[in-house]
Amino acid sequence: MPEFNEIYDKYFKDVYRYALCLSRNKFIAEEITQETFFKALKGIESFDGNCKLYVWLCQIAKNTYFSYLRKEQRLNQSLDSENVSNNENIEKQFLTKESAIQIHKALHNLQEPYKEVFTLRIFGELSFAQIGEIFQKTESWARITYHRAKIKLKENAL
Repeated sequence: MPEFNEIYDKYFKDVYRYALCLSRNKFIAEEITQETFFKALKGIESFDGNCKLYVWLCQIAKNTYFSYLRKEQRLNQSLDSENVSNNENIEKQFLTKESAIQIHKALHNLQEPYKEVFTLRIFGELSFAQIGEIFQKTESWARITYHRAKIKLKENAL
């Protein structure tokens, strides 16, 4: 399929950079990028052209990355349950996990699009212009939404 080869050649670097921003790990980014293009190839018929192809690919990459995180979290939880016997620094681990859980709960309770904009900005390290493009909105919209997300997180943390 030469058409998909052209899509792959044109967007591979951009999707890889996006995955790298999300994961901050080149091996994970490579895996996410490959999975993204595999999913795109399988679902290319479902692309309706309502957004730019780059945005569609980034949405697939984002969803693939979040699926990867959930899988890793389940794996880590099962490994953690096996390592309960290790009592060194257990208090420190507990405090770190507790604060991380509180942060994730507050983030989880955010409504969309606040949750996604905040996640893309903080964890994905995307610019407001890139976030606006993903949502097919303006850069100003992304800035305002991010600012409101921060306010809502602070309110929920109190």
